[in-house]
Amino acid sequence: MSATANPLRGEAVLRIGGTAHVLRPSFGALVAAEAELGPLFALVERAADGRLALGELAGLFWHCVRDRPAELTREAVGEAVVAQGLAAVTPALRMLLGQILQGR
Repeated sequence: MSATANPLRGEAVLRIGGTAHVLRPSFGALVAAEAELGPLFALVERAADGRLALGELAGLFWHCVRDRPAELTREAVGEAVVAQGLAAVTPALRMLLGQILQGR
C-alpha cells in the first residue's frame, strides 16, 4: 500500500497512529459516508458554515481511507483528528470536499 496521494483524484494523506493513510473519495466511500452522515451537499454546506461536527469529520475520513487495514479502527481515525488538531487536518478535509463538489 502506497501512502502517496494523487491530488487529481481528490486524495489526501492523514496520519493515523504514526502511519500515513491515503484518503480517497471513491464512489463507494462516498455512498457509505452519505448513508451514515446524510446528503453530501448538506455535509459540504455544514462544513462551509463551520458547523461540521467532529464525528462527521471522522466519519467522512473513516469511509475514505483507501485500502483500510483490518486493524485500523474508526476510533483511531477520530483520535488522530483530535491529536493533530482541526487546523492540521483541514487541508485533507478541503481536498475531499472539493472532490465531492467538483468530481473528476
